[in-house]
Amino acid sequence: MFVRLVLAGYSRLLVGASLALIAVALAGCNDTVAQKSTPTRPVLVAAAHYEAETPERSFVGTIKPRIESDLGFRVAGKVAKRLVEVGQTVDVNQPLATLDEVDLKLQAEQAQAELSAATGVLAQAAAAEQRAKELRAKGWATDAQMDQSRAAADEARGRLNRAERSVELTRNSLSYATLAADTRGVVTATSIEPGQVVAAGQAAIRVARFAEKEAVVAIPETLVGRARSGVASVTLWSEPNRKYAAKLREIAPTADSVTRTYLAKFSLPEADDKAALGMTATLTLGDAATERVARLPLSALFNEGGKPCFYVVGDNGEISRKPVTVKSYESNDVVITGGVEEGAKVIALGVQKVDPNEKVRIVSSLSF
Repeated sequence: MFVRLVLAGYSRLLVGASLALIAVALAGCNDTVAQKSTPTRPVLVAAAHYEAETPERSFVGTIKPRIESDLGFRVAGKVAKRLVEVGQTVDVNQPLATLDEVDLKLQAEQAQAELSAATGVLAQAAAAEQRAKELRAKGWATDAQMDQSRAAADEARGRLNRAERSVELTRNSLSYATLAADTRGVVTATSIEPGQVVAAGQAAIRVARFAEKEAVVAIPETLVGRARSGVASVTLWSEPNRKYAAKLREIAPTADSVTRTYLAKFSLPEADDKAALGMTATLTLGDAATERVARLPLSALFNEGGKPCFYVVGDNGEISRKPVTVKSYESNDVVITGGVEEGAKVIALGVQKVDPNEKVRIVSSLSF
């Protein structure tokens, strides 16, 4: 009898333990079901990026001076000294080269001697003219004598004027023996050496002015119109983070026979010394009247309330509906002009299965 009572107690304990285990198991299942009932959906997103509807075009160019002059002596002579080298910076009135002044000094001395002689001749002729006037007044001289003395005096005055001009010319010629810079710039070429005999006006030294610089590029014929009406800017390869405003100054009337491009020159009014001559630059052409748009996947668009919309994912995974303004539809993309901010993360695929009340997590993103 005792044995039966013990076995019955064990049976009741086993049943109680089993029921407890079953309850714990069911509670765990309920937690799992509860966790699975609110999953975080993975989504693929595309970032909105606004840019000009007409893409900008870039061209490689060179920084050049707007004015580059060939300077030469205004008189002929033998080169005595060349005072500058290629690449040297020169200031206004800085001497660049000189000629042998021996012959020019002799010409100046000759002109001065002629001036002295003309001065003496005029004094003698003027005195003779005065005496002739006095004698004619007293009746002791004829009209012919009076006219002759007056003509001699006039000729002496003319000779003196010629002598004075000759002295001025020889002084100028002597000053022309020194070739000086007429503006601030840099020497880009020299074509004379000491001992060389040069003619008047012969190119001797080339100087590029610092007053204004420009970017010279080759423009294809399809973009000539944009070059005339568009917005241009220039960046240097040596300083890519700085942008210079550019304005078209000149474009070739005919295309190059080999490249079929038009040579265009863009002024750079804001260029400083960092934009050195000969540097490589990038000219960017944009359309001034173009609208800024964003291209996003066509699969991201859905219709709600008669309006095209996107789902935008927030920082914490929340979803918000954004009505957008559609400009056009393309084969795989939709072009919008507004509705979502720059850099907004738009759900790109499966928008029909997204619940706006649930949170999502981004697993990948597309760039457009």
